[in-house]
Amino acid sequence: MDMSDIQRASLATPTLRGTLRVDEPMARHVSWRTGGIAARAYLPADLEDLAAFLRGVPDGEPLLFVGLGSNLLVRDGGYRGTVVFLHGALDRIAIESNRAIYAEAGVASPKVARFAANHDLVGAEFLAGIPGTVGGSLAMNAGCYGGETWQIVERVRTLDRKGNLHNRMPADFDVGYRHVVNRVGAEEFFVAAWLRLTRGDGQASRQHIKELLEKRIAAQPLQLPNAGSVFRNPAGDHAARLIETAGLKGFAIGGARISEKHANFIVNPDGAGSAADIEALIEHAQRTVAEKFGVELVREVRIVGETK
Repeated sequence: MDMSDIQRASLATPTLRGTLRVDEPMARHVSWRTGGIAARAYLPADLEDLAAFLRGVPDGEPLLFVGLGSNLLVRDGGYRGTVVFLHGALDRIAIESNRAIYAEAGVASPKVARFAANHDLVGAEFLAGIPGTVGGSLAMNAGCYGGETWQIVERVRTLDRKGNLHNRMPADFDVGYRHVVNRVGAEEFFVAAWLRLTRGDGQASRQHIKELLEKRIAAQPLQLPNAGSVFRNPAGDHAARLIETAGLKGFAIGGARISEKHANFIVNPDGAGSAADIEALIEHAQRTVAEKFGVELVREVRIVGETK
């Protein structure tokens, strides 16, 4: 698939209002601040515009939906497909009923937590600790501080490659720890969710959010480029404890290193490390923990693209 295919499709869809870019540097869009270029990138104007764009994308074109890029590593050889950026585009959030919030996939998860508290809805406070968007939280059942995204999902809206919208129920998905699979089997992308919460004390909720954020700031290396937790926690244990006990805090490859503050974080000061450096650190941590403790660390972060 080459650029002309996408250009012809776009020209055949005169209603498109978004922006199509070529050779987009993904280091600008991922929180590790490194990685290769995307062959094409689309910034939709809104959900309707995104649906129109997808109707013109050839069937074989690889598609990657990106929110804040906080759980993503794009290899140095880049992504040979089209990246769709949702943050800043699918940004609608609203009260849908007495206890439900409608949030599009590009809305930052912490914004949902604050919005809920400001409308005296409780149960979404944990979202304040997730450094991504609603779409990413749905795709991986993101969670922290005892809460998980799908615990509060009433239903979701998805978009297929033909630009058709679908309303899906939780029963349409296999949902587990950092794991979500569409039982329908079709390739669909999360574009919105209805979140069912409880009426409560908004002031107490805002205070709880403040405490969670203070806890996060104290425990995580937020002042340096990172992608959040790199590995899932093994059953009955914590990935950070295993990595730290293995003596890997501060271990570096190239410009990236395992954080001295939180061993389940890889930091990339000044964006100096390459995607290859970070991937090598991930693999080294997995090998070392497996050799020392017989535990297989499973990645939370998604790795896409081509090696250089």
